[in-house]
Amino acid sequence: MKFLNKETIKVDRELNDLDRFVLDFINILEKHTDYVIISGYVSILLGRARGTEDIDVFIKELSKNKFVGLYNALKKSGYWCLNSKNSDELYGYLNDDLAIRFALKDETIPNFEVKFARKKLSKDSFNERINVITKGGNIIISSLERQIAFKRYYLKSDKDLEDAKHIEEVFKKDIDRKKINIYKDMIIKDEKS
Repeated sequence: MKFLNKETIKVDRELNDLDRFVLDFINILEKHTDYVIISGYVSILLGRARGTEDIDVFIKELSKNKFVGLYNALKKSGYWCLNSKNSDELYGYLNDDLAIRFALKDETIPNFEVKFARKKLSKDSFNERINVITKGGNIIISSLERQIAFKRYYLKSDKDLEDAKHIEEVFKKDIDRKKINIYKDMIIKDEKS
């Protein structure tokens, strides 16, 4: 695993079932909107050995018609939404800044937790995305510095702190520590407002 440039990481490991699940889902998703994967799956993709029940993803805000197109494409491809079968209701959840979850039919885990990127910090995650090249396709993640800062200074659970530590150790030569501190300050400021 290595950086090819500041926006691209190449992962050479064999893909597992979770990776294939992610690649299948985002293959549909990217036909309808831009996305960025955040949180726990990022550390797993980058070599951390741990499980997860969900893959967190921000998507750019969609019109209702475009969302219905995405929803129908997911249903046609064998996914169901754990929150509701009603696309109007699901779109309402997204507009209320709530996440909706998609899994393969007859399954609940793993699932994709999909949310509109509406807050400034969420929207900004699209500005410094990283393209991760895998043997099965590309996966877009938020910057490593953003991952570390959010895990360390916002989420703060033991699991999140270990995720941050893993990313820092694997990419210690590539991490911009100043950016981590900038994100830390943004997170603290956002929490106070």
